[in-house]
Amino acid sequence: MLNLNAALDVVREHQRKIPVKTVDIANELGIKVYKVPNWPSDLSGMVRKNPESRGGFDIFVNQDHPEVRRRFTIAHEIAHVILHPHLIGDGITDDALLRSGLSNSVEAQANRLAADILMPREKLNEFISNGVTSVAQLAKTFNVSEQSMAIRLGVPQ
Repeated sequence: MLNLNAALDVVREHQRKIPVKTVDIANELGIKVYKVPNWPSDLSGMVRKNPESRGGFDIFVNQDHPEVRRRFTIAHEIAHVILHPHLIGDGITDDALLRSGLSNSVEAQANRLAADILMPREKLNEFISNGVTSVAQLAKTFNVSEQSMAIRLGVPQ
């Protein structure tokens, strides 16, 4: 089982460089990440227990989704491992319905931590202070979707 503070220290270490490398975070936490081809388009990813791996979990992500979507999905599944390891059985799945804003509190917590992982406030504020204020430019810099960046910044869409 991952220690919460140690896991968050790993995340913070990887946030020194933007864009944050989600697979590197997963790997350092002992989590394997696999891209899965030919998944239904409404299935983004899944985390599953794997007692044979060092971290005890594997993340599967839809290979056919855009890179920004895969990155958010990986961060979201990492968040589940950090925040909710006790809830992960054969797999917690993340699909289009859960991403639509109708998610339960567990999904909302994972989404918040995923946003924190990919778009750390301190780094975001540095870019904004240096004059980078366009949602599109910030999204490109952090390698996230414009929608994710707009939500992070509280900008109406």
